[in-house]
Amino acid sequence: MMLSGRDCRPSAAVSRADLHVHSCHSCVSGNLRFLRSRDCYSSPLDVYRTAKRRGMDIVTITDHDAIDGWRELLDARPDSTDVLPGEEVSCRFPDGGIEVHLGVYGITEALHAELQPLRRNVFDVTARLRESRTFFALNHLLHFYRRQVPLESYLRLLADVPALEVRNGSMLEAHNLLVERLSEQGAGASRAFIATAGSDAHTPRRIGRTWTEAPGATATEFLASLAAGRSRPGGAHGGTAAVAGDIYGVIARYAASLYGRGPRDHRGWHRALCAVLVAASLPAQFLPAAIAAIGKSREGRAAAAAAGAIDALTGPAGRAAPEPGRAGFEQES
Repeated sequence: MMLSGRDCRPSAAVSRADLHVHSCHSCVSGNLRFLRSRDCYSSPLDVYRTAKRRGMDIVTITDHDAIDGWRELLDARPDSTDVLPGEEVSCRFPDGGIEVHLGVYGITEALHAELQPLRRNVFDVTARLRESRTFFALNHLLHFYRRQVPLESYLRLLADVPALEVRNGSMLEAHNLLVERLSEQGAGASRAFIATAGSDAHTPRRIGRTWTEAPGATATEFLASLAAGRSRPGGAHGGTAAVAGDIYGVIARYAASLYGRGPRDHRGWHRALCAVLVAASLPAQFLPAAIAAIGKSREGRAAAAAAGAIDALTGPAGRAAPEPGRAGFEQES
């Protein structure tokens, strides 16, 4: 079997992990904050059970700027060797204020605390991660890019990351294939990027539908293989149905929480008001699907436009090419 980076030994056990999964410990949604809706309502144990049922050998939880998900899972399963600590760190690209998400693996509580005050500048975060030799990947490259800055400037990010999420289960195939091609070409540098993949699931329905394969029977061995570039993406791409399904799933769990089924995020008059608003919105529940469709249409156009621009910028004489070896990665032993 051939994986990206180098050949696997025939005797090496190849495992699968969905490297981009959320739980109920992800932050409150940034949309309509008054409603206090979470980004996800899946318990860490439900995430684990669903991932294992769908053939994932290694399980991680990458909540937004939180580590409580995998900590809760390890508390429930203290002897597990198949749980990989993870986090999706939300940062800002300093020019244009573009949101950037980094999937961080093997993260510790101490490093999590160190990263939080650095998130205003993604380059401060990547510098600390490289200094600590912690493996990380740049997730869904163009998800938040809306031409806030020239693409050439935005692609400076590539010089500071060892890995790219080349298959995200909520992003269109056109976007994922563009990032995968960029990863394999090395963005004009003398190195290719390590490839990761994950479902980006916010409900159980897509957990384990997109995954990363790498040698290793335990989380520690799997992470070492990732850091060595011995990975391969697999599984489903995304689209309108994937995104809309997650939105409706979160809405349903949010509504259930208002009526006592799920986390108690609301009290008194606020709970009653939110319940009234949910009931009043029932005739407009076609809107999430419409919004998802519009968003994916825009994403498709953006991917097509970026493909030509990236070809021009990252060719042999491309000005946006990262410095060879600058983001080289060696896992801390």
